[in-house]
Amino acid sequence: MSAFVALGGALFGFDISSMSAIIGTDQYKSYYGNPLGVRQGSITSAMAAGSFVGALSSSVLGDKLSRKVAIQVGTVIWCIGAAVQSASNGVAMLIIGRVISGVCIGITSSLVPIYQSEIAPRKIRGRVVSIQQYAISFGIMIQYFIQYGSSFIHSQAAFRLPWAIQAVPAIVLFVGLFWFPRSPRWLASKDRWDEALLVIAFLRTANSDINNPLVLAEYKEIEDQIRCEREQTSSSFYELYSRKMRKRVFLSVVIQVCSQLCGINVMNYYIIYIFESAGISNSLLASSILYSIYVLVAIPTILWTDKWGRRPSLLVGAIFMGFWLFLIGGLLMHYGVPNPFPNQVSTWIIIDHPAASHTILACSYLFFATFAFSWGPVSWIYPPEIIPLRIRAKSVSLSTASNWAMNYALGFAVPPLFRSISWRMFFMFGSFNIAAFIYVWFAAPETKQRTLEEMDEIFEYDEPLWTSFTGRKVSNRLELLAKDIEMGKLNIHRPAL
Repeated sequence: MSAFVALGGALFGFDISSMSAIIGTDQYKSYYGNPLGVRQGSITSAMAAGSFVGALSSSVLGDKLSRKVAIQVGTVIWCIGAAVQSASNGVAMLIIGRVISGVCIGITSSLVPIYQSEIAPRKIRGRVVSIQQYAISFGIMIQYFIQYGSSFIHSQAAFRLPWAIQAVPAIVLFVGLFWFPRSPRWLASKDRWDEALLVIAFLRTANSDINNPLVLAEYKEIEDQIRCEREQTSSSFYELYSRKMRKRVFLSVVIQVCSQLCGINVMNYYIIYIFESAGISNSLLASSILYSIYVLVAIPTILWTDKWGRRPSLLVGAIFMGFWLFLIGGLLMHYGVPNPFPNQVSTWIIIDHPAASHTILACSYLFFATFAFSWGPVSWIYPPEIIPLRIRAKSVSLSTASNWAMNYALGFAVPPLFRSISWRMFFMFGSFNIAAFIYVWFAAPETKQRTLEEMDEIFEYDEPLWTSFTGRKVSNRLELLAKDIEMGKLNIHRPAL
């Protein structure tokens, strides 16, 4: 179920690579007037602008319609955007189409991780939600290869065909979700307790056994959490900024912002520019290998993220990503020269230094691999799981909107930055990774294999973070509760089914 709903993440991946291969083709340059600098930045960042709006609206849609139905609404919007892009007759219409598609990405990038985290067992919640990042990686690779193949078409179909094909996974997701259950926690929040219990039993047992002790224990935890939340009369919007919640909300926002400031989408969107600046002869082919590595490295993350945890992944990832970026910047600084040809994307290039060029290529591959097992999946796992149900959709909406606001700023600013400060840009993003390491060390607790209802305990009563690299030991509270139910020590009030 989580793998299928992660098609929403695949749409995100299609968005990211919907420009990366096309911007290097003669067909695109000829039809749209060889956009450079701010003009190309406006086209690329238009998707992120729409995603910002979609992310902010996702909380209302997710709480009102349910996570599932809101995702379906997003897929319809995506198809409209894909149609406008593929039919665009100029830069203005292309930007409008990308903004419309972006609204879908904002909705799905917020609600897919929420839906996944709310249906997942606690022991594999990280694995389940990390499928979102794998789907993003897979979507990037598939769309890139579609665009790479289309680049050999000597007509406008070279860019119109890939943009039209983007609608296919959205249609599949829209239709398939009709057979999916709503989130049990969303059902419970709407007092649909009988449906919530049935969905938990369906998700946790082979025969949908509502009398299973672990099913009843999870049901009891959700019931207690919602009852406790309802005893607090404060507005959910006000609570986002309350003393108790502001630390968690700020943490989720910073995690999402840092996932952009680490430099991943700078590399995703403009890897062609970077390879051309480094003197890589066949940049389109080199990029295709890079995206394949991106997908392959995401596989062990799905398998082991619940074993090595969120905190170590963030810390190790930030250090290594910073190192690769500093190395790329240093090589460009030392071996590069000003570009003798005007009106080119890159004003600083490496000429006749194959060893330096190949090292930059290797560092780029390693950068993507590092992101794929660290900040990539954890930035989607962490925000939904650390926030209580009553404000989860609103908080994730805010953090994802922050991601897209930063995505927009970088998508718009990187082309002119790349032309003006060239290799210095890599030092800048390398420094952001070092800052992210420091913040995570002092602010981000470990949450692996804890129930969503246990997060209050982690944030209010846990030990100081800087005393441990990995955080506290795994809790077995749910198993103890199930044992009490099985032994008759605890009676559960069940709804009439």
